[in-house]
Amino acid sequence: MMNIESVLASLSLNEAKTQAGNLLVTSPTNGETIAKVAMHNSTQVGEAITQSKAAFNEWRNVPAPKRGELVRVLGNKLRNHKESLGALVSMECGKIYQEGLGEVQEMIDICDLAVGLSRQLFGLTIASERPGHKMTESWHPIGPVGIISAFNFPVAVWCWNSALALVCGNSVIWKPSEKTPLTALACQAIFDEAAAEVGDIPEGLSQVIIGHADVGEQLVNDTRVPVISATGSTAMGRKVGPAVAARFGRSILELGGNNAIIVAPSADLDMAVRAILFGAVGTAGQRCTTTRRLFVHDSVYDDLVSSLKKAYQGIRVGDPMHEDTLVGPLIDKQSYDAMQAALDLAMMNGGKVVGGERALQETYPNAYYVNPAIVEMPESDQSVQEETFAPILYVYRYTELDSAMAQHNDVPQGLSSAIFTNDVREAELFTSVVGSDCGIANVNIGTSGAEIGGAFGGEKETGGGRESGSDAWKGYMRRSTSTVNYSSDLPLAQGIEFNL
Repeated sequence: MMNIESVLASLSLNEAKTQAGNLLVTSPTNGETIAKVAMHNSTQVGEAITQSKAAFNEWRNVPAPKRGELVRVLGNKLRNHKESLGALVSMECGKIYQEGLGEVQEMIDICDLAVGLSRQLFGLTIASERPGHKMTESWHPIGPVGIISAFNFPVAVWCWNSALALVCGNSVIWKPSEKTPLTALACQAIFDEAAAEVGDIPEGLSQVIIGHADVGEQLVNDTRVPVISATGSTAMGRKVGPAVAARFGRSILELGGNNAIIVAPSADLDMAVRAILFGAVGTAGQRCTTTRRLFVHDSVYDDLVSSLKKAYQGIRVGDPMHEDTLVGPLIDKQSYDAMQAALDLAMMNGGKVVGGERALQETYPNAYYVNPAIVEMPESDQSVQEETFAPILYVYRYTELDSAMAQHNDVPQGLSSAIFTNDVREAELFTSVVGSDCGIANVNIGTSGAEIGGAFGGEKETGGGRESGSDAWKGYMRRSTSTVNYSSDLPLAQGIEFNL
């Protein structure tokens, strides 16, 4: 069994990096302090942005395939450190080790995608209405990219952004959650290894700045950082989005998700139960794609909910580094208190709660393990509107798909969604323009576990941002439309006559 000391050592995190500061890092596994990390002050943050701008000015001139070589080596370094980094993710944010490994694999996968992308940053040739003219559209690096990440995916989100930003020709500055700075320092150390192997990489191309909200605010408000990618709560997004817009910057917001699954009469119930279970309790309900609402057709409600409760009884809650554990701890007491408040409110509104109690309190008095909760809700015109970052699954009956779809969409958030059905009409309806209004709409798979090949993100209060695959790379570049006149005439567009 790996311990924190051996993991930190294997990731080149010595005591100078982990014991020389005043930011206490607490493991949610047992509530103990595992590090004391130095924070950046305002002057240091300003200097980091200055260095990032200088690095960008140099890096943008490097051909994109050569930029891709750095990301290729970074991906290989992540392969070499997968077990250690996955363990540190587990120890610092509390998700089980298998999920920690999966998060690092996401980093490796996005590096692979970005390497291929480095030879495909193509534009367009557009037909001109003027004879003897050629019109083209091209994409260029935009500048330093600020990345603000949350505790629940402490490394993958950085890589989703940085791998693409780097091959696009930008520098990156990362402000991780103050709850998970060790994983950020580890990623920076791995990046430094890759940069040293490739050689001739600008100093400050990738940097980490550590601190509380004031550090993030300084990054958000600096006009030298044209793109801010921020992952976190909707409340955070309400501050970041307007601040970036006020200086005419660009924001990529990945915010809350109040995700739902519809289980139709024709659904494969065994498959649905497995997907709902992982979606609802994975990462102790602390994923932005966690399944939080469940709409079950009346004809299968009793069978499915009975099977789901039975499956919940087999959930193993405990130390996330133990191989038989399925659910680790909540990140801290604040999350536990929010869960209990949500369950109390649900019961006040007529909900029947199974689970939700604190677990393992005698073994881990300073940690917050919980039994995942199922809440059967009474008939209502509106489902739960607020997201609680905890393993709570609200269950509703429905009789008509139209009404289930209306309730499904009638929430402020719009990240991930799914339907379980073997009826092709229902499946097509769910993924159509009148179906799910989320950025992710799945059929016969759950709401969690998105692949990096598709653009990740959501609508409404989820922020509208897109990261990872598809054409998300365009968010890290600026577009330029060029018209070249190779004729000897000077015609105007729209046929305008301008006589001199």
